[in-house]
Amino acid sequence: MAPQTVEGVYENGSVRLTGAAPDVEKARVLVTFLSAGGAVDLQNVALSDAEAGNLRARLTTFAEDWNRPEMDAYDAL
Repeated sequence: MAPQTVEGVYENGSVRLTGAAPDVEKARVLVTFLSAGGAVDLQNVALSDAEAGNLRARLTTFAEDWNRPEMDAYDAL
C-alpha cells in the first residue's frame, strides 16, 4: 500500500483523525507535530534548504485540494 496522509488533532494524549482513514485494519503510522503558526523551522527538523525545496515541490501536487474553500474549516482546529 502506498503511504497516505490523513490530518488529525492531538489532544490529551490521543490523536483524532479529521479525515477518512485508509481502508486498512492495521498499519504503522508517523505523527508529525506542526507548530501552532504553521511555519516549520528547518533547522529544528534537520532539513537543508535543498531538501526543503524538494519536499515543497513534491507536496505542491496537493495544493489544489488544500486551497479549496471548504478546507478552511480545518484552519480553526
